[in-house]
Amino acid sequence: MRRGFLYLVSIMDGYTRRVLAWRISNTPEADFCVEALNEAIHSFGPTEIMNIDQGSQFTSFVWTDRLKRVGRRISMDGKGRCIDNNFIERLWRSLKYECVYLHAWETGSQAWVGIGRWITFCNHQRPHTAHGGQPPTVIYFNAIEADQQVQAVA
Repeated sequence: MRRGFLYLVSIMDGYTRRVLAWRISNTPEADFCVEALNEAIHSFGPTEIMNIDQGSQFTSFVWTDRLKRVGRRISMDGKGRCIDNNFIERLWRSLKYECVYLHAWETGSQAWVGIGRWITFCNHQRPHTAHGGQPPTVIYFNAIEADQQVQAVA
């Protein structure tokens, strides 16, 4: 956007790189982050470990309390340790160069639509080299199916 800032949060599955939920906000409050977290938990279940950085949204009581209430462990990176968040940082880089920098959105709602289209494309169509050219959603649901088969045998 030419004027103002927007804040984006994404909840990503670390193995498949699938974006499970995301939100955009014009304020840096933690509420929109917790909304994305709640959507991811409701739609896909809680993760075993939540890896986050030290941003104020992720050190807030409302965020950490939500994770504790669902019994999840929190892995918080050390200051300046972007390597721990390399998957999400790669997503941000791709999003910026493939989507955000190519558009001059005037409003937050235009940005929301554009980013939503790009995330849908990334999840469902964009080939991922770490998974032999398969998009994240294919790998995500194949992994769930494999887990269910293992549990059925056990």
